[in-house]
Amino acid sequence: MGRGLRVEGSVSERTDRSVASHRRPLSRWERAGLSVRSRMGGARPARGGRGRAPALLVLIGLLLSACQSAPRLEPRSLPVPTAPAASPTAAAAVSLPRDDAPHDQLSEWWYYTGHLDAASGASYGFELVVFQSIRGRGPVGYAAHYAITDQARGRFVYDQRTAVGSQIGKADSFDLALGDWRMRGSGGRDQLSASLPGYAIDLALQSQKPAALHDQDGLVSFGPAGDSYYYSRTRMDVAGSIAIDGRAEPVTGLAWFDHQWGNFVVAGGGWDWFSLQLDDRTEIVGQVIRDDRGGPISTYGTYVDAEGRTTHLGPEQFEAISSERWTSPTTGVTYETRWRVHLPGPGVDLDVRAVLPNQELDTRPTTGVVYWEGAVRALGTSGGRPVGGRGYVELAGRQPSVR
Repeated sequence: MGRGLRVEGSVSERTDRSVASHRRPLSRWERAGLSVRSRMGGARPARGGRGRAPALLVLIGLLLSACQSAPRLEPRSLPVPTAPAASPTAAAAVSLPRDDAPHDQLSEWWYYTGHLDAASGASYGFELVVFQSIRGRGPVGYAAHYAITDQARGRFVYDQRTAVGSQIGKADSFDLALGDWRMRGSGGRDQLSASLPGYAIDLALQSQKPAALHDQDGLVSFGPAGDSYYYSRTRMDVAGSIAIDGRAEPVTGLAWFDHQWGNFVVAGGGWDWFSLQLDDRTEIVGQVIRDDRGGPISTYGTYVDAEGRTTHLGPEQFEAISSERWTSPTTGVTYETRWRVHLPGPGVDLDVRAVLPNQELDTRPTTGVVYWEGAVRALGTSGGRPVGGRGYVELAGRQPSVR
């Protein structure tokens, strides 16, 4: 733990409906046994690329959000939905802004991470995500996480909420709210607002590039668990304000947006997810999927050049090797906090470091998992030229030793 570091985490008093009392966290072995077949709009062979995997957050927590009065269930009897076999017709192509809107499918999320620079010179990282889950005839369930990394004060704070009741219905846009946490947008022009004790944000975002469709066409495979649509807005300018202990000051910055949806439920050992925004106006997303023993089983990525053109990165084209680790005094989980990221194609070689070691979120009260989602800085070369940048890394699937 860093000197003077203060970590806070709580379930919001304003949570619409808590599901914590109806669930205990599942082990990685139990999670590995949960899967469903795909029922996307069309048949598609499995491919090596996989999407951003926080679907486990949806699987473990929101699967039960529609079962508020249900008795406690043992893991082996969890009511995992069984999807019908895929139809032989071709899957629909991603269409924007139509597909910015919520979908009537099993799992979906809108996921923001970014960096804010205040007029005072202070810098902050932020995460704001809303998960949507549909399970059978039960009500639509939601969970949200909001976190701030206060670099100057060596402080990481977060909060979490759940709610039920459909927010589907907007055409070509989304407008999602859990209490006073709200995100809305369309076509890469978005608005975010959220607050927790000591930190509140009110931000306007504008995408500077076309949406990046991952795995070339925006449709990625989770194998037997189903297929998922996945796109990112990799460079969004940010302007707005952050209020620290009730005192607001203007901020500007840079954000990253992920949107993923489909008739899938993901289970497995975990993942390492990287998003990097470099000073030469290029961006990188990379992911390493791990098995139940922690070993890598799939690696993929997307490289976005300065003009917004995307290149799919296969397992030989994205490499992330860790060199430093940190162990949480709260959960006992060990996370990597420094990596060498190498992309041989565009010639990118980066030293990526966490701005703070402790950026762990214990979201077992809302989504059933513990994970690390942290602001990072990058320094290295691209095409033989010096380059720096910022980003976020997500590490999930590590098993807590403290319950």
